Amino acid sequence: MLLRPFGNIASLQAYIAAPPMPTPILIVEDEPAIAETLVYALSTDGYAPVWRTTGREALAAMGNMDFALAILDVGLPDINGFDLFRQMQRISDMPVIFLTARSGEVDRIVGLEIGADDYISKPFSPREVCARVRTVLRRLGKAESSAARNASTANQPFVVDDEKKSIAYHGMPLDLSKIEYRLLKTLLERPGRVYSREELMQKAWDHPESSLDRTVDAHIKQLRSKLKAVRADDDAIQTHRGIGYSLKTPA
Repeated sequence: MLLRPFGNIASLQAYIAAPPMPTPILIVEDEPAIAETLVYALSTDGYAPVWRTTGREALAAMGNMDFALAILDVGLPDINGFDLFRQMQRISDMPVIFLTARSGEVDRIVGLEIGADDYISKPFSPREVCARVRTVLRRLGKAESSAARNASTANQPFVVDDEKKSIAYHGMPLDLSKIEYRLLKTLLERPGRVYSREELMQKAWDHPESSLDRTVDAHIKQLRSKLKAVRADDDAIQTHRGIGYSLKTPA
């Protein structure tokens, strides 16, 4: 059933092994020599450039295809590049790099203030343009990843930053000791699971063999106090008498 659309196993394998589609880049430039140089440089860098010479052609291309980024000349024959940029932004929020023969600071400031992601003056190195394209796309990718992470944790009471060894509770960073951080992080790994005091000591203490059960209780009490300082009506850590502790599962 799965193989039917591909005809046979060989065609399916060819489909799976096919390289990913190159990233489409829109070039809006009316000077053929400059545009051809950009097309060649971007193509050899692994992108799929699409060249248009006027603002009207660029808008039409955007209606037929999704682009990851646009390189936009400010001086076009049918429209000012800044005005075209504003029209493009109504269609797509893709990043834009302005390209211009004008090197005046005013033009550079205008381009950046209306929302451009970068600004390159002619003459330029094609390799520099490729490097700028990579930088903008990489920056955009990181921003999207960050937004996705924020969206995924928006409804979660706890947010763990493993690199900074910090935990936020309902948006408030907690002032935790090393042991408290390790305890809470352990409980957060599996909400609802009951951890014995011995398990928590093994997870949180550098030398668990020299610690006592009541030491765990003391640290949990301190941890509870810090959580209640943020949200007094929510007892996030549950005690299981004679067994250990667990983190309350989200409602």
